[in-house]
Amino acid sequence: MNAIMNWRKNQPILQLFMWIYALISIYPLLWMIFYSLKNNNEIFVTNPFGLPTSFRVENYAAAWSSFKVPAYFLNSVLVSAATVAGAIALSVMFAYSAARMRWRFQDTARIYMLIGLFIPVQVIMIPLAVLMRDFHLSNSLFALIVPYIAFNLSFTTMVFYGFFRTIPLELEESACMDGASIYRTFFSIMMPIIRPAIATMIIFVFLAAWNEFPIALIMISKETLKTLPLGLLFFQGQFTTDWGAMGAAMTIASLPTVLVYIFFSEQVEQSLSVDAAVKG
Repeated sequence: MNAIMNWRKNQPILQLFMWIYALISIYPLLWMIFYSLKNNNEIFVTNPFGLPTSFRVENYAAAWSSFKVPAYFLNSVLVSAATVAGAIALSVMFAYSAARMRWRFQDTARIYMLIGLFIPVQVIMIPLAVLMRDFHLSNSLFALIVPYIAFNLSFTTMVFYGFFRTIPLELEESACMDGASIYRTFFSIMMPIIRPAIATMIIFVFLAAWNEFPIALIMISKETLKTLPLGLLFFQGQFTTDWGAMGAAMTIASLPTVLVYIFFSEQVEQSLSVDAAVKG
């Protein structure tokens, strides 16, 4: 009781600390938005950190029309969506089979899958480029989608495996006694239970695929297939650069990641609250 009373007394201080932390965390995002509404003179000379003296919305029009942002944006959406779908589907099925079934070389397969967590991406870039060339996937979106799925499988499998291991076996036994098949049990019982893990992994995989740069730089040379992180690299001109329009392009590129995080983080909270209430 004393601990609770002391926590309540300190709550205003804690809230003040959290507000300060939130302001510090959100300032880079606000600075990028301000950056996108200025011209080069304001950005580098007269007003690098303050509010724009005049809101130059034409920077967004220039970024959208002159810098091929729509094409880059669409490529990033396609690659990220396909990566999320492929990584989640493959990892959740493998994790379920490894955690809830018994089959030969089960532990070996699980350990082999987790070894990918310890392999740096930089080590396999050249073999990966050769492999994509041999499969005739170079300069295609599949040259990004396939590696992105593979790179995310280890971590997502580990997370789903941990969630499946915490679920009581009695749930599956009851479903089996009621005549449910293994597929019905998986989709109707197990999948709703691991919704928090699925929402978390959607955020993780989407952010990783959306922001990935080194592999895209190696695999993609066609202008029409570049993703947003790769396209941003070529916004700089040889003699001059419209930094305001570049800031607008970065703001546009950041918007989907912010929206995905906000939407699915709420889903994670709600799912965890429901799960805790049911267990309680």
